[in-house]
Amino acid sequence: MKDITLVLLAAGDSTRFKAPFKKQWIRIDEIPLWQYVAKDLSQKCDFSDIIIVANEKEISYMKKIERNFKYVKGGELRQNSLANALKKVKSEFVFVSDTARAEISKDLIGRLINECEKFDCVSPFLGVVDTAYLGRNQIDRNDLKLIQTPQISRANLLKKALESNEIFTDDSAAVAFAGGKLGFVEGDEKARKITFTSDLAHFDFTPASGTIFTGNGFDVHAFAKGEFITLGGVKIPCEYSLVGHSDADAAIHALMDAILGACGLGDIGELFPDTDDSFKGIDSKILLQKVVNFVHLLGFKIINADITIIAQKPKISPYKEKMCEILSEILQTSHINVKASTTEKLGFVGRVEGVAAIASANLGYFDWRKF
Repeated sequence: MKDITLVLLAAGDSTRFKAPFKKQWIRIDEIPLWQYVAKDLSQKCDFSDIIIVANEKEISYMKKIERNFKYVKGGELRQNSLANALKKVKSEFVFVSDTARAEISKDLIGRLINECEKFDCVSPFLGVVDTAYLGRNQIDRNDLKLIQTPQISRANLLKKALESNEIFTDDSAAVAFAGGKLGFVEGDEKARKITFTSDLAHFDFTPASGTIFTGNGFDVHAFAKGEFITLGGVKIPCEYSLVGHSDADAAIHALMDAILGACGLGDIGELFPDTDDSFKGIDSKILLQKVVNFVHLLGFKIINADITIIAQKPKISPYKEKMCEILSEILQTSHINVKASTTEKLGFVGRVEGVAAIASANLGYFDWRKF
């Protein structure tokens, strides 16, 4: 068995995909696409190692989902991402593919591996069946090859090529630049790439699971003298202010923790630490929008949220409707409920020393069939 490392590139921003979520995070039942592709490839070839290249912000979450792979931070360009991965490759050969190539057949993998000893990089290709022109000049279509991934290369030569300042469109171009010998095998029409949401119609994926994920959040902030407090994104005139690193909106803070908890993404202290001066005095609605955008990118939609604000003073009820309106717009769901309660003058809330908030949120996966 040849010594081959799988490098799966999953750091792209999916800018052409035109959905709230990245394509690498569409769910095949419960499994995100990047994990589905990696496991599928690993079942068809006994790789010595599997390296996933991903956005730095997503890696910690990926590790919670799949602990048997290695993870590497992506770069600005595809070749930068690959260069980062190659630093961890110890095998003679490296098998590079994209998350967007979701159906790589065992036969195609076999054709690539069978030829890798003869060449420095082996690529699958599709022939051109239509008449072809370059500008106004007709060219022989038999001379044209449409290169696909995956590609298999000698790792050391590919590393050397990517150390240059040249820009390469794929691994074969890099290896050719380094003086390597290129080989080609018959490609596969089914190894198509997911670029646009319409491309998903060509794949027989199991729809996303209907599992509901529930999270809870809790927050408190102390009173100081002031002119207003902010709760649920609404300024409430009163003789107090709330003490905190941001605007101390306990309701939104509890809500963010509920959303993050439902996804298994930790808490707001990890995302927005109070040691970071960039968050000092910030409007919590901005932080909430960042949380919502992030969970959307990871394939989650917010189904509903319920918040209880606990305050002896000031009176919260007159502002609940406005809070729901603001939060519904950010969360992109009308299923928002805000309740107000007191502690019947018990505890720090009853002594009017501060406010508390409890929140729960239910999330599910986006149904990618609707995009």
